[in-house]
Amino acid sequence: MFDLVLSAAAMLLCFILLARIVDKFFVASLDRISHDWKLSSDAAGATLMAVGSSAPELFVALFAVMRPGDHDAIGIGSIVGSALFNLLAIGGLVALVRKSTLTWQPMFRDILFYFIAVALLLWGIIDGDFSIANSIAFLTLYVIYVFAVVRWKKWFPYKDNGRDHTEEEVEEEKPNLVDRFVGLFFPNEKHYYWIFIISILLIAGMSWVLVETAIHVSHILDIPESIIALTVLAAGTSIPDLISSLIVAKQGRGDMAISNAIGSNIFDILVGLGFPFLLVILISGRTIEAGGQNLESSSIVLFASLIAFTILLLVKRWKINWFTGVVLLGLYVAYLAREIILL
Repeated sequence: MFDLVLSAAAMLLCFILLARIVDKFFVASLDRISHDWKLSSDAAGATLMAVGSSAPELFVALFAVMRPGDHDAIGIGSIVGSALFNLLAIGGLVALVRKSTLTWQPMFRDILFYFIAVALLLWGIIDGDFSIANSIAFLTLYVIYVFAVVRWKKWFPYKDNGRDHTEEEVEEEKPNLVDRFVGLFFPNEKHYYWIFIISILLIAGMSWVLVETAIHVSHILDIPESIIALTVLAAGTSIPDLISSLIVAKQGRGDMAISNAIGSNIFDILVGLGFPFLLVILISGRTIEAGGQNLESSSIVLFASLIAFTILLLVKRWKINWFTGVVLLGLYVAYLAREIILL
């Protein structure tokens, strides 16, 4: 029992630290970097913010597949679970926080690539393992996606609904004990590129702790590692996505918030799995096991959720409001209930 409490406390501490790093340092540095690069709000959300805030999932998958002892299910499970959390939970909360009318051009782009990414994921999971062909297909599609994000506005002109950075008003917040501790690792805010790099390194360290504690908890409770990854680990590592999306949603940048959630999912699947898989296959020569009823059924649920999300946007004519939020959150609660019942 003591081991379980200690492991749970370690996971909770990592989740809290992840949340504060993103809230206090990470989003601010990404905002300034995207401003330097003159990215539109949806492009910044789908690329820079998605890449950075998805770093926990990437490192969790990397550490899981490289750790001896066949722990591939943790890496794959955390990606699939995070994808469901981002789409349903974050999408639902963003809709509840602020009613928005989404620009259909970037939404269509992200949903199209997301459908292809989930199809590639299902291909590997149903097949039973991931080979070098799967990894190359994942990474190639992500390169195409980034190119499409950069060029999309020229192909399909649309107005950027994001607020200008100079118009944002930042409320002063008194630092708490956690903020003061985390702040010891960061330089002055004018060095925002260094802040971005340090954030990634700290996220990597906490991701390693999360993998080790997740394995330990699954052994103590005698439940499959994939269940821990699909639920607890997935939600915890998605905290950066949740916070960054809610921050920009409150600022009135609904396109950026939703693009971040969907763009994070695309990154999680294509790079969060593609890069670790390719690395391990090239080093060890083995394929990545993807068996397990939980992973297959959860991936099918993810595909069905994406269809439901798309239909909801089309019916509401690209508008999200409290009704959209309630439906999406309801679907996520139903998914969690299903996983608990199947234990």
